[in-house]
Amino acid sequence: MATQIQTLLIDDLEGGEAKETVSFAIDGTSYEIDLNDKNARNLREALTPFVSSARRAEGTPARGRKRGAAQRPSRDKSSEIRAWAKARGLNVSERGRIASHIVAQYEAAQ
Repeated sequence: MATQIQTLLIDDLEGGEAKETVSFAIDGTSYEIDLNDKNARNLREALTPFVSSARRAEGTPARGRKRGAAQRPSRDKSSEIRAWAKARGLNVSERGRIASHIVAQYEAAQ
């Protein structure tokens, strides 16, 4: 028997199919957002004047995740984390990425 696992990205702005996860950071906080081609292009175009005038911060990787970065929870674990968060009155979305601070709270409670 074979098992096939498929990851489907959902555009975090419009809800349709996303093509990529775009990473960016501002004010010391890193973010990731799943976007379709149009929204990814719009984000990059909007940031272009700022990026072209900026300098790269020392110690930051040019591409990719930092070593030891936390992995996303599995689909089964995500539903478990959502249920745990809702039971504690935390605001958690029904779909998409779970905020890292909620995952951290869940893991600390385990």
